[in-house]
Order: sequence, then C-alpha cells, then structure tokens
Amino acid sequence: MKIFEALRKDHDKQRALLKILLETQGESPTRQEYYQQLKDALATHAIAEERYFYAPLMQADETIALSRHGVAEHHQIDKLIAKLDDTEMSSPAWLAAFKQLTEKVEHHLAEEEREFFQMAGKALSEKEKHDLAEEYLAEMGS
Repeated sequence: MKIFEALRKDHDKQRALLKILLETQGESPTRQEYYQQLKDALATHAIAEERYFYAPLMQADETIALSRHGVAEHHQIDKLIAKLDDTEMSSPAWLAAFKQLTEKVEHHLAEEEREFFQMAGKALSEKEKHDLAEEYLAEMGS
C-alpha cells in the first residue's frame, strides 16, 4: 500500500462521520458519540498525516508550499472544532458551525486528493510511498 491509499481510507471514514452527524439532532447521545469519533479521527489523522506526509514533502521545493497550506488548514479545522466544543450542541449555532466544519474538511480532503497527491506522487520515490504508508498505518493503529 502507498501513502495515498492509506490517507484516502481515513478520508472516507471522515466523510462518512460528517454525513452521519449532519443527520443527527439536538444534544442526543448519538450526536455526542459520532462527534467524539469525528474529533478523534480528525486529530489522530492530522498528527500522523503531518508526520508521514507533509513533513517529508516539506523537503522538496515543489511541494513545500502545498505542505504548509495543508498544515494551515489542519489548524483552521482545529479552531472550528474548538468553536463547536464551546457551543451548546442543541443550539442552531452548533449546526451552523458544524456545517462550516464540514465544508472545510471536505474542501481539505478534496484538495489533498486532487492536487497534493499528484504533486507528492512526483516528489516521492516508490519506496518512500510504501515506507510512509507503513509508518502512517502503524501510528494510526491500522
């Protein structure tokens, strides 16, 4: 497996959690449970992705700007999660903030898959792609 497939697998899980959460209502146990799963998935993914995808790409001139942009988007996602954590889950403001988070995460994932992966594919050797996937999966416990 290459790093791209490992990342895409987690991206699909994040998309599924976002979709499920949009269908929940109020401060229900279901919403609380899926929101915690989403937060955990985003946090562990961001750490491992920065370590085993962005950090190696920061070594190459042609991918450093994209890597910095990706890390910056992780910080924006963190801020939106902090805003959600400070908002009452049953309020309309929570759903509005969650929709902002959904848009940001979906934009970030699509951008990675459509742009970053192609540039990274040129910057990384085949061995690096496989080694980074192994390291990423080990950190994720997959």
